[in-house]
Amino acid sequence: MKQLEALLPAETGYCRAAPGHPFHGPYHDDEYGFRVTGDAAIFERLTLEVFQAGLSWLLCLKKRAGFSHAFAEFDIDRVAQFGEEEIRNLLTRPAIIRHRGKIEATIHNARQLQELRGSHGSLVNWLDSNHPSSLASWQKLMRKRFKFAGPEVVREFVASLGYLPDAHGTICPAYHRAIDLGAPWAAIPALCLGDHLLGDTLQKPVDQ
Repeated sequence: MKQLEALLPAETGYCRAAPGHPFHGPYHDDEYGFRVTGDAAIFERLTLEVFQAGLSWLLCLKKRAGFSHAFAEFDIDRVAQFGEEEIRNLLTRPAIIRHRGKIEATIHNARQLQELRGSHGSLVNWLDSNHPSSLASWQKLMRKRFKFAGPEVVREFVASLGYLPDAHGTICPAYHRAIDLGAPWAAIPALCLGDHLLGDTLQKPVDQ
């Protein structure tokens, strides 16, 4: 572990700025970089990252409840059945980001997640079956299946679920709590992580 920690920053911009913030703080302290096992929670994380693309993470956090209501509490089977009528309805809702392309991507992504859940039993099983992978491999894997899965969307998605080690700096209390709670990267030998997972350090943007 110490070999890996030598490669990681002591602190990131997000670790400095998020604690105490009404929206960023709880997400940073209790969710970002932590293992997630529920299918709905994994679908939510992907959806929020998709909607953040080109926009503000703070905006997505503020609209989180609206997204949950709009997308059936992230019930994959229900969202997978959405059609044009539901899309038109969603485009009228100010509680979410009304972007047709991202709404259509979310429905497509639900159908892809449905298939992966069927073949692997759960989404966390699918994620675990591809771990450890390099960031480039994750990006290639997800680009084949998902829409709006650009490089930063994928990077933040897998890091937020604990499959990359650099969501937090090593002096951040959340870094150690994520390890204690089973962050997937922490179970991989440090040499493997150092050689194959680390890229530029993540810098989750903090907008006040």
